[in-house]
Parts: sequence; structure tokens; C-alpha cells
Amino acid sequence: MRVVFMGTPEFAVPSLERLSVEHQIAAVYVRPDAVSGRGGVARAAAVKVAALRLELPVRQPETLRDIETQRELAALEAEIVCVAAYGLILPPAVLTAARLGAVNVHASLLPRWRGAAPIQRAILAGDTHVGVSIMRMEEGLDTGPYCLQRSIPADDKGALALTAELGELGAELLVSSLPSIADQTAIWTSQVDDEATYASKVTKADVAPDPELSANANLLRVRASTPAAPPRILVNGKGVTVMSATLSDSADGLDSGSLRLQTGGIALGTRSGALLALRVRPDGKAEMDATAWACGARLDAESVWSSAR
Repeated sequence: MRVVFMGTPEFAVPSLERLSVEHQIAAVYVRPDAVSGRGGVARAAAVKVAALRLELPVRQPETLRDIETQRELAALEAEIVCVAAYGLILPPAVLTAARLGAVNVHASLLPRWRGAAPIQRAILAGDTHVGVSIMRMEEGLDTGPYCLQRSIPADDKGALALTAELGELGAELLVSSLPSIADQTAIWTSQVDDEATYASKVTKADVAPDPELSANANLLRVRASTPAAPPRILVNGKGVTVMSATLSDSADGLDSGSLRLQTGGIALGTRSGALLALRVRPDGKAEMDATAWACGARLDAESVWSSAR
């Protein structure tokens, strides 16, 4: 099958790789290179890096609403457009550019968590399962019917680990769905709009631990964090990122906002229970064991912590 692929981050790479083995990729559409870091260096997205490695043609339009861009897409004469975390709105002319339309690899169990950050929002909400849906795209935000859907346990995994796992699962479902989509035997399930929840972009404030929350809520914030939105706190007024944590089983006498050194890490007192920080990254330093950092920072009974939102 002749396919146009649209995707940007690491989540989409497995789908592109699987498609490139079994189908003809007419072009790979990727968001323009992001400028970041000191000196404003442009950095290629993961899908662009993968496409170049696979020697596939790459296109990076600023928008898909431009008439010339739409004409170029139509000229590719693709049978289907496959999308995975592309990051740009697809206008009607793009949705109908291919004979079989456009399908999306969406990292949620639709209609739950439509939107930009389904995996992180599922973690923050304490969902026990996460998953992937293969959805037919339409003009609404992730509102189209789906033909395949599969879930996995969230367990105690963080956002990055679940993203990698769901990326692989999404690739598997995508390639397995294309034959039935092509011969029009796929069974599409309409979403129930009343059951929809929305996954807005996660900010630093959304994942910043807070002593006024429970220990479990704070643990979910650490798990839902990413390098773009890290779980940063202030300890005695100095910034520290909690890289990994668990629930403390010894919170007796530990007030909200106080902390103490205990076996395995630093117990952070909260409104209910304590969060045990296992590994941390002090601002301007490398990641390290929380106990080693606490000893070097000379934390004592008067030490306090607060949110760095």
C-alpha cells in the first residue's frame, strides 16, 4: 500500500519503521525542527531522524492549511495517510487527500483522553490501564470511530516507559489494521461523546510535587513527568528534581512540608503520608542517589520542602 506518514516524536517511530517494511512510504511529514538549548540550535525530531536513516523523503511544512502544501500532498497519490502524534491539525483537504482517508495511532482508550497528552493525563488520574486506539480521523479533536483498541496495565511505570511501550503496541495495531481498512472489512466503533475526557498539554505546574497534596497524588506527579515537565521541588529554597520515588512506609511524626533521611532515600512529608524520593537531580548537577545528596547537602531536622511550580 502506498502510504503518507505523519508523526513527530519518539512515540511515532515504531509505526514508521513497521510501515516502511511492509508498505511503500511516499513521504514522511514531520513538524519543523524545534529550536532549543543554548545558542538556539535546531534539533530534528525523532521521526525525522528515523526517516533519514530509512532513506525516506521528509517534508516539514509549517502548516497543512497552505493550498500549495495540500496540492503537493495530493500529488503523492497515497492510498492512505497514517498519523501518529504529528502535532498539527489536519484540515479537510488533507483528511480526504488519500483514497482511504486518514487513520491515527492515538495513545489512549478512546473516548477517554482525547487530546495532546493522553499518557500523562492517564497517569495523573490514577488509571489502572492505558492503551492505544486506531482511529479514523475527522475534523473533530480525536472524535472519529476506531477499528482496533488494546489496553495494557499501567502498573507503576512512568510516562517515558509507557510511551515507549505504547509506541510499539501502536505500531503493531496499525500494520495489522491496514489490510481490513484497505478491503473495507474493518469494523468501526463510534465513540460515545458523553464518556469523553480531554488530555490537555501537561505543564510543569501539573507535575510539581506539593506538600499540600497526598503522598499518592505526588507519586503520580513524579510518574507523569517528562524532561519537558520535570517534578521539581524546593528544599531549603534550592531547586531539586525528584527523578524517581515511591511511597514511604514510615511517615510517623513527619509533618507536611518537612523531611527526613530514612533508609533508601528522603521522606517528604505531605498532607497524607510521605513520598520517598529515591533519586534526585539538584539544579545544575547530575542525577544522584537521594541519600548521597542529602548527606552532601547536610539536611537536618529543620530542613523543609515546598513546591517549585
